[in-house]
Amino acid sequence: MLETKVCIIGAGPGGAAAALQLAQLGVECIVVDKAVFPRDKVCGDGLSGKVLTALNRIDPAIATRLKEATFKVNSWGVTFVSPGRHSLDVGYRPDYNSKNEGHKETPIGYVAKRMDFDNFLVDEIKRRKEISLYENVNVDKYELQEDGYFVSGNNGTFQVKAKLLIIANGAHSSFTKEVAGITMEPDHYIAGIRAYYKNVSGNNADNFIELHFLKNLLPGYFWVFPLPNGEANVGVGVLSETVRKKKINLKKEMLDIIANDPVFKERFKDAELISNIEGYGLPLGSKVRVLHGDRYMLVGDAAYLIDPFTGEGIGNALYSGRIAGLQAHEALQANDFSAAKLAKYDAEVYRVMGPELKLSHRLQKLIRYPWLFNTLMKVSSRNKQLQELLSCMFYEVDLRKRLTKPSFYFKLLFNR
Repeated sequence: MLETKVCIIGAGPGGAAAALQLAQLGVECIVVDKAVFPRDKVCGDGLSGKVLTALNRIDPAIATRLKEATFKVNSWGVTFVSPGRHSLDVGYRPDYNSKNEGHKETPIGYVAKRMDFDNFLVDEIKRRKEISLYENVNVDKYELQEDGYFVSGNNGTFQVKAKLLIIANGAHSSFTKEVAGITMEPDHYIAGIRAYYKNVSGNNADNFIELHFLKNLLPGYFWVFPLPNGEANVGVGVLSETVRKKKINLKKEMLDIIANDPVFKERFKDAELISNIEGYGLPLGSKVRVLHGDRYMLVGDAAYLIDPFTGEGIGNALYSGRIAGLQAHEALQANDFSAAKLAKYDAEVYRVMGPELKLSHRLQKLIRYPWLFNTLMKVSSRNKQLQELLSCMFYEVDLRKRLTKPSFYFKLLFNR
């Protein structure tokens, strides 16, 4: 049986961030994943500015290697399109200007297939002598004992004893459901499908990812994310409660948009579907949950931290993973792994990401009313403060600072 101070279940962005942060602090850990990398992960593939920010805070060298990687395209922002076809471009940084060529030398956002990005993070894990990675291990047993957690997998052939667990094994984590008691709620969960196309036309010159809030999909959207080699990640995401009530067939809806929508039938007229159409679920951070307990913390999708408005999960997974790594180090120093001690993890996660998640949830509710959302897009196109507010959701998570200043609301209301 293996023994370790920290065992991380899942080697995706959240688990990798936790492991790499611990390694930076000189803490050895074990990372376990059921897959063998590289492996595919159904996702939108967008890497917002938060991804580079998080990696830079863990280790600037990792951020530099991501900047130099060739498996991605550089992306400078997001295009929101309302039901009335009012379009708003929001840069990944508040000072983005499409006419300023200088900004185009230093993009902070990218689009990359999850197979490539997650494998990049696994390669970073393999660089560190402090981290032991075990692939192809399906953990199926967790037992809380007096001095730690006993974890076993592959029908008992893999066993670990750890003082602390960091759970990062995704949206369908059995630990999240059975131990943490967090279950899927249709009004806090998005059903999504994804496909890869080649030769989609009309993409933004600066590779903005596109979120189209089409009337038939509200409160959801159709997306187009540009990828290397002339490919694009195309998909649909709709609140699960809406899918259930309206009995929406997401695949049929997506193909209908591509074939018959006046905008997209033109953009896809020469496009070729080059993959299967696959589905996945997005557990949303649209309510506050308890993300810790005795000797464990939840991170990333296993902690239900996906942005309710944009569907972004990778940046939030990296942020929560890093915070978990810092909290694990503190718990080890104090030799205290109680729920009371680890409550600081929740407090920090929601301090950092809470204002942004609350704002996104409000926006998600707003898009249920097309006329109101159309108005917001019109106003935002003329209001620099609103644009900067949206930009902050994808860049430096500092909304909490802005939202506490009365002057910000004055500018928000009256700055046109």
